[in-house]
Amino acid sequence: MDTSPENNKANPMHNIDDWEDNLIERYPNPEKPSKEKEEFRNYVDSERAETVREFYKINHKYQTYDFVCKKEQEFLKFDRKEMSLWEAIDFLNTLVDDSDPDIDLDQLQHLLQTSEAIRADGHPDWFVLTGFLHDVGKVLCLFGEPQWAVVGDTFPVGCKFSEKIVYPEFFDENPDSKDERYNTKFGVYSPNCGLDKVKMSWGHDEYLYQIMKDYLPVPALYIIRYHSFYAQHRENAYAHLMNKKDIEMFEWVKKFNPYDLYTKAPVKPDSKRLRPYYEELVKKYLPDTLKF
Repeated sequence: MDTSPENNKANPMHNIDDWEDNLIERYPNPEKPSKEKEEFRNYVDSERAETVREFYKINHKYQTYDFVCKKEQEFLKFDRKEMSLWEAIDFLNTLVDDSDPDIDLDQLQHLLQTSEAIRADGHPDWFVLTGFLHDVGKVLCLFGEPQWAVVGDTFPVGCKFSEKIVYPEFFDENPDSKDERYNTKFGVYSPNCGLDKVKMSWGHDEYLYQIMKDYLPVPALYIIRYHSFYAQHRENAYAHLMNKKDIEMFEWVKKFNPYDLYTKAPVKPDSKRLRPYYEELVKKYLPDTLKF
């Protein structure tokens, strides 16, 4: 019987949105008054918190340097499926979980809510497109990956885990925390080497970045690759690994973050009306099909 973590069926999150809703609780918008929980998902707070806690217990135990290397070898061949972006979004929509009792929003609706808010604020079209596709890497779940290897806050592997990462106590069970190659401040890296040389925990961010890296402007790629890297863009815990370019580009990551977190609402965007605009936008930047 295969009990390796990548084949572990344990999946503590009932809904892929549990992690994102928990983010709103952990990182409230400092420029807005606190929102009532009914404005987001109507979960019992303690239940959701426990679900996410169990998620990170597994995530932090198994996201090791070797695990990330293995997943890169497995998925960066891009031999699972060839699809247009629209087919990928339709595929992603099968992730809708009817265990959510309050808001019946598929993944397309979240993407449109994010991108339409960006467009309404007059940002460049590449930024709008980034909002529209930033979570498409979650198709990993549909290739058999458990949620702990797809979503969640991301962080560097190959060096000491920061206390600024959510639930840092769970790294005690990660073998890298006791491996002298990986448990020092810089680990396998050098000071200010640049994040492009740093391996991040495996998930939808890195996966989609690798798919899109030849097609989008550099700021868009930073947003896709690091939008879940809260230990840096909210806590500044890994500045010692960043170079000048990283620091400059992270201003875009920080600019994107509120659109991702605070645009959820029960009112669905009119996807049929909006589709022609996004078809033209996708055509401007992306090829007809992408390899996943």
